[in-house]
Amino acid sequence: MKSTLISVEELAVWPPDEVLIVDCRHELTDPAKGARDYRAGHIPGAVFADLDHDLSDLSRSKLGLGRHPLPFEEAFSAFLSRIGWRPGLQVVCYDANNGALAAVRLWWLLRFCGVREVAVLDGGLAAWTAAALPVSQDIPQREPTHVSLHFDSSQVLLDHASVAHMPNDLLLDARATPRYRGEVEPVDRVAGHVPGAVNRPFSDNLESDGRFKSPDALRQQFLAVLGKYTPEHVVHMCGSGVTACHNLLAMEHAGLAGSRLYAPSWSGWISDAERPIATGDA
Repeated sequence: MKSTLISVEELAVWPPDEVLIVDCRHELTDPAKGARDYRAGHIPGAVFADLDHDLSDLSRSKLGLGRHPLPFEEAFSAFLSRIGWRPGLQVVCYDANNGALAAVRLWWLLRFCGVREVAVLDGGLAAWTAAALPVSQDIPQREPTHVSLHFDSSQVLLDHASVAHMPNDLLLDARATPRYRGEVEPVDRVAGHVPGAVNRPFSDNLESDGRFKSPDALRQQFLAVLGKYTPEHVVHMCGSGVTACHNLLAMEHAGLAGSRLYAPSWSGWISDAERPIATGDA
């Protein structure tokens, strides 16, 4: 079983009845594009997961929980049942952004439920097609199941007050450096970062070809950023709690397991204008 990454070569020879492949493509500026692209062509046997409807609960966005609030565990269990997941079945998720968006969100949500048999396709759909592997327009009809999973609350932070006072923890921001510094803000209404947060852009996890760096390289680079902090004292954030999971995955792939997610992230932090904002590198 795979629990962090899987290569296209490994997936290509995996018995189809022993894996659930999930296409998680999504465009923030065009939320319907992922489903359109899926229908136009996907890895054979893959089902589709919508970031906004299956992996988030947007009805909770006005509660200060960010742009992509976590779904309720009942709703997530219903989604998994609908696509035919069962305990012990290997899940492989992919997107068009080298795991940088919804694929890592699904990976983390399953880990949030204690599921270990889930991996992100290294290099995403681009690596699959570059290897001249087939794509299909057939929509699979999987037999529904009935599962009921429960979230492990120890893996997540939802309370903004606890993030504001973390003397023993490191807050790691996965956004691009210009957004962290407050120089640009293409998505949220306010630019900057949570005071005290340290920047580790998720793009630093990837090689130039879009695949993840080796576990050894990632370990050395993360240890340099973490300094005195152990993985258990690292909390990840980004714009809305999605791409932060890329750093969670990279750390786990590097053997640095145990960090947590600040799920509301920047979009949740700025929901209250009274909360402080930092800019620059400080």
